Amino acid sequence: MSLTVVGSIALDTVETPLGKAEEILGGAAVFFSLAAAHFCRVNLIGVVGKDFPEEHAQLLSSRNINMDGLERADGKTFRWSARYHDDINERDTLDTQLNVLESFQPKLTQTSTEAPYLFLANIHPSLQLDVLNQSKPVFVGLDSMNLWIDIAPDMLKQVLKKIDCLVINDAEARQLTGENNLPVAARHIQNLGPATVIIKKGEHGCLLFGKDGQIFAAPAIPLDRVIDPTGAGDTFAGGFMGYIADKGNSDWATLKQAVVHGTVLASFACESFGPDSLATIGKDDINKRIQLFSELTHFTS
Repeated sequence: MSLTVVGSIALDTVETPLGKAEEILGGAAVFFSLAAAHFCRVNLIGVVGKDFPEEHAQLLSSRNINMDGLERADGKTFRWSARYHDDINERDTLDTQLNVLESFQPKLTQTSTEAPYLFLANIHPSLQLDVLNQSKPVFVGLDSMNLWIDIAPDMLKQVLKKIDCLVINDAEARQLTGENNLPVAARHIQNLGPATVIIKKGEHGCLLFGKDGQIFAAPAIPLDRVIDPTGAGDTFAGGFMGYIADKGNSDWATLKQAVVHGTVLASFACESFGPDSLATIGKDDINKRIQLFSELTHFTS
């Protein structure tokens, strides 16, 4: 089945302890799409400026991603710059230039409207609500961030009433609910609307909470070298949603498998600057790392 994602497309400049990359392809919708496209057809809805390199658009369209929803607006593409510390979990955002993203009003194509699965990446809740009003998917996933929790909490809660799954990190879950205990925070979020909640914990993996009180914990895959963790969370969401769309199911067993596949895709994203690794790996690479995950978590004799 097909999947639609609405979110940012960017040109990133990233510096980590292992190097620096300038003006590389980035953005939540990009990482998400390249991950999800390993499992299903993806409709990407986003905006870029006239300066967006054509080779980036060609790369995306060559990876099972429908680019009919890409808007090319007058002006410059969204840009983001950051520097990571020796502790790769910490970073400083050096510069954010919204450019054409500032006035972005998502317009779904007929194909993207008809997709049964929808993911609303990190954009203003009012835009997420507008997208929901344009479509009637069977399963909706959503990402948000501390900024929207801070400045648009009421609008965000309106959106939460209309979705099936929320994917946020542990700090955002605590900020949204005022609860320090993550299982309690997850139940609080479920009461706001989404039956499924995923709380990401960076290098410590994630927690999946189901509608009937189920909990599943997935560790992150240990890597010898983390070159650039940018987009790992968006990649996780892409692997998660792509797997669900491929199976056409969102029962508990499928959700757990989807979390594992999202975790595996996120590990690949950390092994290169930008989304390069996501565009070069194949099914065999993913399956080998699924087996590695199985070996890491198997404990019965």
